[in-house]
Amino acid sequence: MNTKIKIALGADHAGYEYKDRLISELTSKGFECVDCGTNGPKSVDYPVYASKVCELVRSGECKFGILVCGTGIGMSIAANKHRGIRAALCNEAGSTEMTRRHNDSNVLCLGARMITFEKALELTNIFLSTEFEGGRHERRIEMLDKLL
Repeated sequence: MNTKIKIALGADHAGYEYKDRLISELTSKGFECVDCGTNGPKSVDYPVYASKVCELVRSGECKFGILVCGTGIGMSIAANKHRGIRAALCNEAGSTEMTRRHNDSNVLCLGARMITFEKALELTNIFLSTEFEGGRHERRIEMLDKLL
């Protein structure tokens, strides 16, 4: 893995523990992490945190974003409202790899109530270590960018 990568991470109240643990794991591997909150169990609105992460990815300040909520669904919906963001909700290895290879996804969404932390870490590692294939997929990414 390229350890020079800067990653923005955000979560709501259901996902903040996974976010904090992911930051710890990624930092120990040499990644630079930006914590966009939230940092406690008090109920918050997930679109706020999705927007913070997506703005850092859109601006180029961070190469990737990781968002965690209870199911990952709300975060993925909120993230995909942002131009240039290709967020993918992932629960297993195969789709995590393919979303990077074929969709050049730049935001990974995870559900803390759906998968174990160990699975979340596995999927994060796959997401960050898989390269976009380019080629015919670039044309499709360009088409997606024109939709918004």
